[in-house]
Amino acid sequence: MTDCLFCRMIKGEIPVKPVFEDDQLLVIQDIAPVAPQHLLVIPKKHVANTLDLQPEDEALIGHVFRVAAAIARERGIAEDGFRVVNNNNAGAGQSVFHIHFHLLGGRQFNWPPG
Repeated sequence: MTDCLFCRMIKGEIPVKPVFEDDQLLVIQDIAPVAPQHLLVIPKKHVANTLDLQPEDEALIGHVFRVAAAIARERGIAEDGFRVVNNNNAGAGQSVFHIHFHLLGGRQFNWPPG
């Protein structure tokens, strides 16, 4: 998609400083963090949100969670706890319609979330 913010970042059209990158994912700092550690885990494949995932995307989503766990360990937030959050559609807070996951940690979280 030519107008997708995350696709443009993945293509290098918008410069970012990756925290992690491989052939499937780009991980960057969130520009408006809500926790001391707030990263975006962005699949390079454009999928609007969870509602558009296909059976062939199962390995990709597993990879998202394995990478998130590895980053949480590296950043020292795994032991105290962290969240991986995915918003779907505007009513749930999705503002960029390219599937992505928020890796949050470094503070106490409440339940239920907002």
